[in-house]
Amino acid sequence: MSDERLEQLAGQAGLAVHWTDANGRPQRVSDDVLGKVLAGLGHPAGSPEQIEASLRELAEVQQKGHLPPLLTVDYGQPLDLSRHFAANTALQVYQEDGATLDLTLDEQARLPGLLPVGYQDVRIDGQHFTLAVAPLRCYSVGDALGQETPRAWGLGVQLYSIRRPGDGGFGDTQALEMLARSAGERGADALAISPMHAMFSSDNHRYSPYSPSSRLFLNSLYAAPGTLLGERAVRVAIERAQLAEELQRLEAMPLVDWPLAAAAKQRLLKTLYEDFRSGDHPLNPDFASFRHAGGEALENHCRFEALQADCATRGQPQDWRQWPKDWHDPRSPAIAEFAAQHQSDIEYYAFCQWLVARSLERAQNAATSSGMQIGLVADLAVGADGAGSQAWSRQDELLSALTVGAPPDILNRAGQSWGISAFAPEGLVRNGFRAFIEMLRANFAHAGGLRIDHIMGLQRLWVIPLGSSPGEGAYLQYPVDDLLRLLTLESHRHQAIVLGEDLGTVPEGLREKLAPRQILGMRVLLFEQHHTGHFKHVLEWPDDALATSTTHDLPTLNGWWHARDIDWNHKLTLIDSHTEHQWRETREQERRGLRHLLGQDSANFQGEAHEADQLIDASVRFIGHTRAPLVLLPLEDALGVDEQPNLPGTIDSHPNWRRRFHGQAAQLLDDIDAARRLELLAHARQQASERDR
Repeated sequence: MSDERLEQLAGQAGLAVHWTDANGRPQRVSDDVLGKVLAGLGHPAGSPEQIEASLRELAEVQQKGHLPPLLTVDYGQPLDLSRHFAANTALQVYQEDGATLDLTLDEQARLPGLLPVGYQDVRIDGQHFTLAVAPLRCYSVGDALGQETPRAWGLGVQLYSIRRPGDGGFGDTQALEMLARSAGERGADALAISPMHAMFSSDNHRYSPYSPSSRLFLNSLYAAPGTLLGERAVRVAIERAQLAEELQRLEAMPLVDWPLAAAAKQRLLKTLYEDFRSGDHPLNPDFASFRHAGGEALENHCRFEALQADCATRGQPQDWRQWPKDWHDPRSPAIAEFAAQHQSDIEYYAFCQWLVARSLERAQNAATSSGMQIGLVADLAVGADGAGSQAWSRQDELLSALTVGAPPDILNRAGQSWGISAFAPEGLVRNGFRAFIEMLRANFAHAGGLRIDHIMGLQRLWVIPLGSSPGEGAYLQYPVDDLLRLLTLESHRHQAIVLGEDLGTVPEGLREKLAPRQILGMRVLLFEQHHTGHFKHVLEWPDDALATSTTHDLPTLNGWWHARDIDWNHKLTLIDSHTEHQWRETREQERRGLRHLLGQDSANFQGEAHEADQLIDASVRFIGHTRAPLVLLPLEDALGVDEQPNLPGTIDSHPNWRRRFHGQAAQLLDDIDAARRLELLAHARQQASERDR
């Protein structure tokens, strides 16, 4: 009986007890794992008594029928309120534009679909809630370009990898401005960048952009203070901090040395802050306005940064879950007392956020003023570190006791644990989806588009108890329709496109939900095969997904052709000899298959260039000819480099998130190979546009 009750509890908590793996085989989550995951969700299930108590608690919530603070609906559709109110109940709607509507629920207790798109305040029978009325689809590539059948193209870049004189060891928003202008002048409409989420200022050894402290704020290391404060102010600060020699040394390095480069940049930022606050700076009003607009969320993030720095200085744990209990609540008297004693430190972190936000805003302006119709496409990580700022400030809405990953499959037999926490579905509903909405707004703020990493997470995520192996997890269901409506609404309000990374095991029906909302999926050349070595014809590629040659987690085209990824796995002993032999045989089949596909275009493989160069040229032309509304070419493939930015399954053994390009950002696209490939891509996109009219 307890097993049945445990399954019942799991189902009510949104866990899938039974699921199908990547090989199509049915699986069941063990009772032991269910108990641990349920505990991480806040529903203790370690004994029959705990299971019954948790079931009663969930039943009480459902029986009370609490009206959530926010409901969602599609524009033009009625909203069923029969669970909460009787038919013909009168109500008032206070619209965003200030107008008031007097309405009545219909005979089925539904709110008629008469409300305009936006967040509307509904008052009914002494209660009130916000109704998010979503447009039927997101702002699209077609909207951005003013074309019914768009065939746009752009580039993808790891921000840290680009160079400019005086960058101090890694790319920043000033280098991004330079690259954006150069790409826009060549006809690009988009520039997709790696995540810029806030990291851990007190721990510069944590630099994976997909494991941030907070997705609400930005990584201040990417700020280009000279563009805001002036180059003279930066030169004076460098001299005062005695950083010139160190910055030059770091800038000359072939790889980013994150601990040293971040420490040097932070010394520079600290000196700039001291200079800024020492006098009556003309930008003081703008900084004050920024801080006021940031409100409680910005204040909490800056307090968290100061708290972590204080802990680091005293040799105490930086994970807030190990802090004294009176530091767990951001609103506690102890935190207020700390803030009063560390006002300058907190203001410094706000100053850093101001610098990077204004710097990113400049980069987006540079992109659009150069002719791009979309501009920057920001990247939204699937979660945030459970020890970080966002988890601390939004504890009821994030699962800090569970981590996110993937179950074992044919490629990752041990499964994956990504070391990040995700939203709590129940907490989101309880709090009117506040944390989700504020996150979307923060990431749409200075971009013309948003790429959502692992968009399957809007429907379900594989969650794992802390300390457990990746296989000891379960799928947690999310209110996907509500989340998609809110995403659609925010896309519409920000006039920004949405891209969904839908690679891997995609839940049944999700793509059918994304396509009508014009959330573009992603199709990668190296994956588009019917079976090994049999690549899909150009007309088989869909028109509801972007097209690209590769991703940051895959080998570059050059690296794939020369099996650099297999070489790395062999070198690091990540595979045995049998697996390596099979992998190399499969790669040879794929090489022949791709060569055959691309060879069907008579324009390909002409001349005497190296075969790999011709393969890259042909691949660029091929994805340009697809029906994708948007093609994104990674800068690595435009330049023909052979090393990939990240090798999944490794941390320090491969230089993940550290590789830099040799040329300067302003001249990078003048490279003979890059210039040729961008011209090939632009021409192919024009041909695709003419073909598909």
